[in-house]
Amino acid sequence: MDELRFWKYHGTGNDFVLFEDVADRFTIGEELARRVCDRRFGIGADGTIRVTRGSAPGEDFFMDHRNADGSLAQMCGNGIRCLAKLVVDRGLTDAAEITVGTRSGPKHLVLDVHDGVVSSVTVGMGPATFARGALPMTGDPAEPFVGEPFEVDGRSYKATALSMGNPHLVLFVEEDPDDVDVARIGPLVERDERFPERTNVEFVAVHGDGVKVRVWERGVGETMACGTGACASVVAANEAGLVGRRASATFPGGVLQIERRDDEQVLLTGPAVRVAEGVLDATWVLGGAA
Repeated sequence: MDELRFWKYHGTGNDFVLFEDVADRFTIGEELARRVCDRRFGIGADGTIRVTRGSAPGEDFFMDHRNADGSLAQMCGNGIRCLAKLVVDRGLTDAAEITVGTRSGPKHLVLDVHDGVVSSVTVGMGPATFARGALPMTGDPAEPFVGEPFEVDGRSYKATALSMGNPHLVLFVEEDPDDVDVARIGPLVERDERFPERTNVEFVAVHGDGVKVRVWERGVGETMACGTGACASVVAANEAGLVGRRASATFPGGVLQIERRDDEQVLLTGPAVRVAEGVLDATWVLGGAA
């Protein structure tokens, strides 16, 4: 391979380096993903996404996603919207609705397209799952952890654990999330022994008719926004009676709209923005391939 072309996109500040590989010609291994995402020695991103053709019946594309630390990711609500914009930008589809395979199952996307430009994407995220075994979280695998006290760093939070295809622990805070020491508390919760496969962590406060959130992502660190985290935050707040079934989630990187339908399906709507494209040097790629 002489060169490896990439595209960089972001969804509310959650940024990704995407690789188009509909011919399934290469892989992005753990070490190469880490190097690409490095913000000083690489391109810089919260994760990489290799876009391939779907392999299961009904799938148009597949999202092969790795976190910034190189670990495989199950699902990413912001990343999948960036994928949707890329496949339209690259002329790989002109459909207004597509199905994208992920490691947490297929997701149905509705694209808001005007004059060939994708302005926003709505993602069918599936239902939230509260059973501990779905995350996983220690304890009875069939039992939920909803509105329970969670002790960390000498403080007790009201917390809800749930899966949106990946694990989340939503911590409700009384202060403005801007004032939370996310860099210190986030990694303590991510690697808490109660979460054997680690967890994403949301620090959430009621904000108007919605919620204000800061997020610590498993395998990444604090990010400007998180799609599955937005869903987890609104669903947990709705479960607690703090917001309605439709609510906004405001992150440092922007606002996402969430709807928890009566059939418990969760919809995520937000933008995707193309930032840049370029070519990785072949020597650099080969030096970092896993």
